[in-house]
Amino acid sequence: MKPKIIVYKKVDKKVLEFISETCKVIYFEKLDSESYPVFLEELKDAQGLLGSGLKVDKELLDQAPHLKIVCNIAVGYDNLDLTALTKSGIMATNTPDVLNDTVADTIMGLILSTARRIPELDQWVKNGQWESGLEEKWFGVDVHHKVLGIIGMGGIGSAVAKRAHFGFDMEILYHNRSRNEGAEETYGATYCSMEELLRKSDYVCLMTPLTPETVNLIGKREFELMKESAIFINASRGKTVDEEALIEALQNGRIYGAGLDVFVQEPVQKENPLLSMKNLVTLPHIGSATHETRFKMAMTAATNLVKGIQGEMPPNLIKK
Repeated sequence: MKPKIIVYKKVDKKVLEFISETCKVIYFEKLDSESYPVFLEELKDAQGLLGSGLKVDKELLDQAPHLKIVCNIAVGYDNLDLTALTKSGIMATNTPDVLNDTVADTIMGLILSTARRIPELDQWVKNGQWESGLEEKWFGVDVHHKVLGIIGMGGIGSAVAKRAHFGFDMEILYHNRSRNEGAEETYGATYCSMEELLRKSDYVCLMTPLTPETVNLIGKREFELMKESAIFINASRGKTVDEEALIEALQNGRIYGAGLDVFVQEPVQKENPLLSMKNLVTLPHIGSATHETRFKMAMTAATNLVKGIQGEMPPNLIKK
């Protein structure tokens, strides 16, 4: 009998077909109030779980006594309680590397859009307000030959550094838990303290995973250390930034502007003051959201799942 696994996120038919070759698939395109009770019932004898965003903690695991592997269709895994999974002898995997270039493209898009005020001016033109020559009040700032500070020089951070160095002749500063000699040699990146990075950078790009140590990593003090001309970019997780401090920094002109692909609460609340700010570019967490990359991510997760179910070592096993 094929082992039973649950897919709780919409994925391409080819991914389901691949998994179905070795597993019995119970498929939920999404989990909501109607489907969740059914999901919990199916979970009782499931051996594998594949999707993203679902909080997998001890409470959920208590209802899944036969579970062997949990596979995230994401590079982040802050939704997984690794301590509880390890205690239960359950493997956990993610999908690193496959999305690095796509997320880096998004980050460069945020940098350019914020610096050159592209969304704001697009709407200005579409509103029929372009009636004469462009006044200086609509000017933006340069990206090329500026200083880019990257907090978190992992795979995505390195992909951003590559684009910034070779495409825009930017000087790269970075802060990381450990030195990234490859980035230093290839992109001329300079390792420095967080304070030095914040003081010197024209663009500050936050690319750290969400952990207890990185919650509110960027707050009031950090914004005060930045240049008033600085642009802040966050494409990591919303909770890595003190959102109230960011609002204050933007409102008071403490920094020039910001570009966000993530928020503390998603979808972002309509009454959030950030949504009324012209010096902010907002995106709905689209970092890896292209058809090609999402397919690759789902297939990578599926490969992890099948390998684990068959008793092999998954390629992307998360190590606590």
